[in-house]
Amino acid sequence: MSSSETWQQGKAYDSYMGRWSSLVADEFLQWLDLSGGLAWLDVGCGTGMLSAAILEHCEPDSIVGVDPSAGFIRRARSHINDPRATFRVADATETGLPDQACDVTVSGLVLNFLNDPALALTESRRVTRPSGVMAAYVWDYADGMEITRSFWDAAGAVDPAAKNLDQGVRFTICNPDALSRLVKESGLKAVDVRAIEVATVFASFDDYWIPFLGGQGSAPGYVASLADEQRVRLREELRRRLPVEADGGIRMNVRAWAVRGQVS
Repeated sequence: MSSSETWQQGKAYDSYMGRWSSLVADEFLQWLDLSGGLAWLDVGCGTGMLSAAILEHCEPDSIVGVDPSAGFIRRARSHINDPRATFRVADATETGLPDQACDVTVSGLVLNFLNDPALALTESRRVTRPSGVMAAYVWDYADGMEITRSFWDAAGAVDPAAKNLDQGVRFTICNPDALSRLVKESGLKAVDVRAIEVATVFASFDDYWIPFLGGQGSAPGYVASLADEQRVRLREELRRRLPVEADGGIRMNVRAWAVRGQVS
């Protein structure tokens, strides 16, 4: 993971982005449309959102979830008790699995955060069997994440230094061309990319704002670094900018880019 991100507290992450991640996971698996009875690897499994969706929808023979965060792995183990699932602390570049151990290797909302995503794909290819599937999806921080786009625009307005932390600027593979190129360069064939868009609905401004106080990820980490007065200024700038409807709700869209390919 990038050293600028903090990912340890599973409950805080689920409040921040996890509730929307599950919607994207379902769309992603429908797109893959794979048969049952396969051995899966979930790289960067986090709190187990994608693994849980695989167990529910894909009838896997087995699934291994790996993540470098012990806190995330504890949360995954605590709420997924299916005997087909195993979770372990391991890095995306060193999963600890034998060669050709899996039929399908997936990664949800992780590649953006890796210091060396190409090396992670090399490891995924090592553990995936010939003719197996490798697939991943990433948030479109540059253009398609209204939740965080609104946040960083507001942060930049009150603190010009915040623009250097904007994920839309820092993450270079959160667009279809760069993502496709990365996967093709890893040696996969039949590479395909598509957008996954889901609607997000916040019941109130507090429903939007409070998850940013959890410290998990770049934006919440930035909020945690602010003095109280700066935090209030940011909160009020966001309140001014967000499209709050008459009932107090806030409706936004989020987009992820998904990619798949076949191991030759």
